[in-house]
Amino acid sequence: MELCKANSQLEQQILQVNPLLEAFGNAQTVMNDNSSRFGKYIQLRFQNSSVKGAKINEYLLEKSRVVHQDEGEQNFHIFYFMLAGISKEDKEIYGLLDPTRYRCLNGRFGQEDMVQAWRVKYAEVCNAMDMVGFEEQEKVDMMTILAGILSLGNITFETTDSDALKVSEASRGWLKATAGQFGVQEEDLLKSLTCTTSVTRGEAIQRLHNQQQAEDARDSIAKVAYGRVFGWIVSKINEQLAPKVDCDVELNEIGILDIFGFENFAVNRFEQLCINLANEQLQYFFNHHIFLMEQKEYKEEGITWETITYKDNKPILDLFLTKPIGILSLLDEQSAFPQATDRDFVDKLNSKFKTAPNFEVVRNHTPLFTIVHYAGKVQYNASGFLEKNRDTIPANIRELFINSVTPLLSVLFAATISRTGTLMPRKAKVQVADDNFNSTRKQSVGAQFKHSLAVLMEKMFAAGPHFVRCIKPNRSKQPDQIDSKLVMDQLRYNGLMETIRIRRDGFSWRPSFKEFAERYNILLLKPDLPLDKSSCMSILNSTELSGWKCGSSRLFFKYWHQEELARLLERLGRAALVIQKNYRARICRRKFLSLLAEIRRQRQAQREREEREEREEEEQRRQQLEDERKRRLELEQENLRPASPPVPLPRKKKPEPRPRSVMSIVPKSPHLAPVPRPRSKLIEATPFDNELNASLMLQPIDEERMKEKHLKKTNTIRWFKETQVRKLTRDGGFPSWFHGMISRRQAEDLLIDKPLGCFLVRVGQSREGYTLTFRGADRCRHYMVEMQSNGKYVILGEDRAHSSLPDLVQYHTTVGIKPFMELLTLPCGQMCDQEPDYEELKAFTLSSSSSSEAAERPDDDQDMGSHKVHLQMQRLFLPPGGSSNPESHKPPVLKRISDRRRRIEAAPMEHKDDNPTGESRPFPRLYPSIRLAMREIQQIHQHFQQSPDQIQVSSGKALSSWKRTDA
Repeated sequence: MELCKANSQLEQQILQVNPLLEAFGNAQTVMNDNSSRFGKYIQLRFQNSSVKGAKINEYLLEKSRVVHQDEGEQNFHIFYFMLAGISKEDKEIYGLLDPTRYRCLNGRFGQEDMVQAWRVKYAEVCNAMDMVGFEEQEKVDMMTILAGILSLGNITFETTDSDALKVSEASRGWLKATAGQFGVQEEDLLKSLTCTTSVTRGEAIQRLHNQQQAEDARDSIAKVAYGRVFGWIVSKINEQLAPKVDCDVELNEIGILDIFGFENFAVNRFEQLCINLANEQLQYFFNHHIFLMEQKEYKEEGITWETITYKDNKPILDLFLTKPIGILSLLDEQSAFPQATDRDFVDKLNSKFKTAPNFEVVRNHTPLFTIVHYAGKVQYNASGFLEKNRDTIPANIRELFINSVTPLLSVLFAATISRTGTLMPRKAKVQVADDNFNSTRKQSVGAQFKHSLAVLMEKMFAAGPHFVRCIKPNRSKQPDQIDSKLVMDQLRYNGLMETIRIRRDGFSWRPSFKEFAERYNILLLKPDLPLDKSSCMSILNSTELSGWKCGSSRLFFKYWHQEELARLLERLGRAALVIQKNYRARICRRKFLSLLAEIRRQRQAQREREEREEREEEEQRRQQLEDERKRRLELEQENLRPASPPVPLPRKKKPEPRPRSVMSIVPKSPHLAPVPRPRSKLIEATPFDNELNASLMLQPIDEERMKEKHLKKTNTIRWFKETQVRKLTRDGGFPSWFHGMISRRQAEDLLIDKPLGCFLVRVGQSREGYTLTFRGADRCRHYMVEMQSNGKYVILGEDRAHSSLPDLVQYHTTVGIKPFMELLTLPCGQMCDQEPDYEELKAFTLSSSSSSEAAERPDDDQDMGSHKVHLQMQRLFLPPGGSSNPESHKPPVLKRISDRRRRIEAAPMEHKDDNPTGESRPFPRLYPSIRLAMREIQQIHQHFQQSPDQIQVSSGKALSSWKRTDA
């Protein structure tokens, strides 16, 4: 898929957004295995047909799915991807156990083939986060929070003899794990779950929770935490994909709305009410755009038209949105009363709307009511409506999480919520006392959704919409099966039957007079035709079209009229081809005759020249014969004279002795620099050749330009020295395919005689990045390698990010580089009889650090051997006073873990994915506490299986012993 013509990484980042959001926002339902449990509106912003940025708005995430799923449904995909894709060692880091132990997942997990598919999906999600620009520490914190949500769901409560509430013995480990994963104190988290603290006249009053209230507090924390993680992901994506252009530049925009469809389940809750309200609003917009606006235009233009009737759903929208007696207004009113119940809300609805045609009263002990939607009747279960609409969390939870040692959790709960429910993270942590956000005064979920829906409709009414309707073929989620009744019902309640009718009877194409005349004036074969109504009528009268209408400012055509006009243009096009053919034939024949005459003239001239040359040769032969005859006569006369002794002539120069060996005295020619080969098609430029414009080489030398070029080169060398050298060195040296900072011409000269698939990597001379030069079949290609803000390496145009440059090279030895799918086969090594190509980088750094290196390492030269340059480069870029031992760079938290964990951390040094720089990977802040909690959970689980009567004593002893040994 391609989004733009621009050769930038922004295109791939936008494409990676969808799988990332689907992992966190989609789930399996009884109707769809990949159902969107949120709505999103993507705004793509363009300038001159190339995409410059994107923005995403999200609507109504179904957070209740985190803690409860109906039969046949699952939690959000990310939990299953995470548990299937994370390695065993990482599960220990995050505090994850067997998936069947988690209550939030209903104790179920997939089969082996499904787990394998989830494992692949998790790798895709991690790559998408790398591509978009998520930092490693952010990813670790996010996964730790998700693990905390799973652990939180396993906390259960029980009452004591004094009717106080405490955490059950079986879930004490889960409480400890949750506190460690959230980065808070265990006692503070327990207090937030079991009591509420309020301040009245300066006095703090604690009110203990009963078991139901404690479970509600637990679930509300899980829902709010997941909702804020999802909102932060959207905010982070918008931050990374924001257009990097001036504010004064005007950008065009294309909006794509992907929102949940109409839902009618066995049990319909608050989320289904909001989803169906959104569909009612979209159906109203569809009706307004297709029926009202189109038929209104016919009347304004004076077109004779028989009005098409359709089912207007405006009364249903009024039932929901009218103030102050709409359903959402009454819901907010009841939510404001702490003692109000869901039954009170339903009774209020029954008393207000019992005579409404779209509302039906349900007589049942369960709080039920029925709404007659445009798609049919839906019965709603109002249980939990008030709590979900309030969306409150315990009063002291927000302050507790703001002070969390997990940075991401602190950011999430220090953020503010906009009127539309969008999370707005703050740049810095703000104290609670100075915060203008209060969970007790915030807008309800219904109010936020209503406002966001109004903003969305405002955008859609200002745009030119195109509709895509999705029809579900069957209810069993099976391929190649069509349920005719189900399909017909969807066509009917979506209003598509009326749409087909208005498209058939109406005028789907309505160009203005100017547009029509500009496009079809060729049909009259008259140049300089005025672009007015009379010209349009003349054009149409010259055709045999019927059924079109002429309005006051535009023409109205059926859908098939455009095809007829296209055929007329095609007929003229064929006639134009015949004219062009004959004209070109005449021109070519004229040229042929002139060329033929020229050839005849040249042949005549050639014959005349040959005859003249023959005459001259005959004359020369006669002259030669005459001269020969005269010479013979002179010889004969000379022979007749008397003989006389010859007189020797004097010597003009004394002969010199001839040397024995001429080659021995020839001086040896000095060694000359190799002459560059002339450029050929082998190094012809391609769209992937990424250096400066070659036309600059033809311009005269500019001192300012040379200074700027030198400054860029110096900055690039400094960037390489400070950030890249330690990442690139392996086993004391650079890889054989690395050639330092060489020019494009030098790289092509190195590869010109190499076999197909040979490659090298060089440092960019004018930018902070690399270029991969590849020996192709007919030319050398240059691929730009970008380093993203999160430290990942990406080939421009590729959809995969890599943690290091060697990993990138290794990956593309098995997976081709797009778009030609070229594999890297043979690295281009250094020249044996010359200094390495990266000698310039070495010389630059030696000037600034040779004195300190000589003092610190006086005896190193004797141990370098053939890798002298490589080892010097590696030592050269160690931090001041730093040690080359990787153990010295480990963070303090890793020094407190067990010996087994240290062996696990040391093991990757033996593999190819080893990190030679000594930089440690990010870890959760309270990893030791998480590890202790996991051991306690496993110990308690074992005791539950062996002897439930000994749980309390054994777990207490185990916990105390662990604290002594590992804490």
